Amino acid sequence: MRRLLLLAPMLVALAGCGVIQSSEGEATDSAREVATRAGQRLAGQLPRTADEVGYSASYLDGVEVLRVEGDSTHEGDGVEVIVRTSGSAYSGWFDVEQVTVRRCFSLRVSPRAEWGEEARDVDCPEGPPLRFPPPPEPPRVPSEALEAKLPRVPAGGRVDEAEVRRVLAALDMDPEITTEVKTEDGSVGILLSPPSSRYEPVDCVLAVVGPGRTNVWMPSRIQRMPGEGGCSVDNALHPLPPPH
Repeated sequence: MRRLLLLAPMLVALAGCGVIQSSEGEATDSAREVATRAGQRLAGQLPRTADEVGYSASYLDGVEVLRVEGDSTHEGDGVEVIVRTSGSAYSGWFDVEQVTVRRCFSLRVSPRAEWGEEARDVDCPEGPPLRFPPPPEPPRVPSEALEAKLPRVPAGGRVDEAEVRRVLAALDMDPEITTEVKTEDGSVGILLSPPSSRYEPVDCVLAVVGPGRTNVWMPSRIQRMPGEGGCSVDNALHPLPPPH
């Protein structure tokens, strides 16, 4: 008992000096960490509108989006997102129950923002969490029609690139689909690539028309990741080996 009595004034002094943080303070720090991680997941170099950023943020675990300001990530200071997160903590010194807090923080989404920048504490705006429409689906590559209409050239024959281009034009594809055609060593390679996220696999379709062969295929997911080289017209002419 004497030892506890001697310890009590020391704990009070430490708490008064801020050495021992309250459970509420620790819970707030935890909520801030959730917001900071959300800001890291929203970071990127790909231009996005404020609605696209808000939509992405609203699907992050433990995050509510209360306000979005700005036009796009690449204009002015970028997009500011005010989010509400929660954090919990338990201190065995003073609190008999776990403390949970809900706090609001500001995140800046811009290619000029510092990576890992800590979320800034702000007052919570009034009103319920915002809801955002999903982004439009990327245009679909008509791979079945492409395979059905591409010419079949017999072995020993000659492939006409102009004929291949006429087939592609007749498909009346969405103008956002990138089309590349390349002739090499008597074969014509084709790449059809819709727009995609910088960090997601591209739903590209490759095709090759050569003497005795006409093939249409989609590379593996790994090869379709940005930087892997699977979505290129060269891969149509010289297919990469399958991933192990």
